[in-house]
Amino acid sequence: MRHRWLAGIFAVSAIWAILVAVVSTDHVHQLWGEMAAVGYGLALIVVLAVRHTRATDIALGLSFLGGLVVPLSWLAAHSNAATDKGFLQPEVWVVARSGMTLLHHATPYASPAVLAGTTDQNAYNPYLPVMALFGLPRALFNLGLLTDPRVWFGVVFIVVFWFALREGGAHDPGRWTVLVASTPVIAFELAVGGTDVPMVAFLCLGFAYLWNRKPALAGLALGIGSSMKATAWPALLVAAVLLWVTAGRRAVRNFALTALGVMVVCVGPFLVNHPRALVLNTIKFPLGLAGVISAARSPLPGYVIAHTWPHTGHTIVVALLALAGLAVAVSLVVRPPRTVPRAVVLLAGAMTLMFVLAPSTRFGYFIYPAALFIWLLAAWAGRQADEGDELGEIPVDFLPARVPDAPPPT
Repeated sequence: MRHRWLAGIFAVSAIWAILVAVVSTDHVHQLWGEMAAVGYGLALIVVLAVRHTRATDIALGLSFLGGLVVPLSWLAAHSNAATDKGFLQPEVWVVARSGMTLLHHATPYASPAVLAGTTDQNAYNPYLPVMALFGLPRALFNLGLLTDPRVWFGVVFIVVFWFALREGGAHDPGRWTVLVASTPVIAFELAVGGTDVPMVAFLCLGFAYLWNRKPALAGLALGIGSSMKATAWPALLVAAVLLWVTAGRRAVRNFALTALGVMVVCVGPFLVNHPRALVLNTIKFPLGLAGVISAARSPLPGYVIAHTWPHTGHTIVVALLALAGLAVAVSLVVRPPRTVPRAVVLLAGAMTLMFVLAPSTRFGYFIYPAALFIWLLAAWAGRQADEGDELGEIPVDFLPARVPDAPPPT
């Protein structure tokens, strides 16, 4: 990546952090913005002012430390996810509590009887069972910083996203991973909450395996993501259609059996033993049908409509979501994606539409289309470079100036 592009990324990140620190009314967000702005600012100075072969690595390190490691470590060290105290968003406590209830009650969900007597939206757990695994370190050891769910969200994201970049064909996946994890798209989300961060890494890994014609491994990755949160389910449909039109029934069968097998193992026991609790927490509550309004609120069309006209508006929003889903399904039939880039773009667009129309949503949910696009850009650029090498092409910058033809002999 050229220095001017890297400088632009750090400049935008610094502006983003400053705006969060100044504009946000959430104290946790403000703290992240103040710390991250320093890290991004130092990284920008190094890129612009230092002329050294390692300047890029130094800038990446400063951005990584300032944007992610220092804020996350400080916020996690001064928080107690087990009691919802300190510098964290409620979902961190929800995940930590789900790990505790999974350990002691063999289910990450409160029963319908318990939920019937509460108006606390944080008593609900909208995540699927695999997400509770991130709460187990706190439930088992309770070592403060080291067992905060956000730390493990970050560790899983970095490892899985690195694999997704490498499998997708990106050059230098290590530096790409550091850069992406440092940007506000990931760092801000991880420092304050982070439940969506590991899931989006598994989505990228699934499509990376599809790019390399490994349907079973793609099913494994997308199955794990789909067992964390229902937001990943549209990816299963898009991936299945892509395989159907490009690889045939056998590939679809291998993909579907693996993905469904993972979900049966991870979700099936809770669906069999606690069906009402699973449906109430993970389906009814996110759709606003549980009698308690979710804390996820951003001034997007779905939320505005649902809360301007509490009863009629909610029905309208649910109908619009259904129509949007039908439109995406029709597009898959009429013009199915035949390449991974087209499939990823379609999925990112469908998710964006879903988040815009959802009755309970946050701007943070747009991490899904943003991270998918970033991964696709890095992987596509690496593959294009490799194809050029294979064809024996030489970058234009290294071509000599054209020498005029010699005059014909006289």
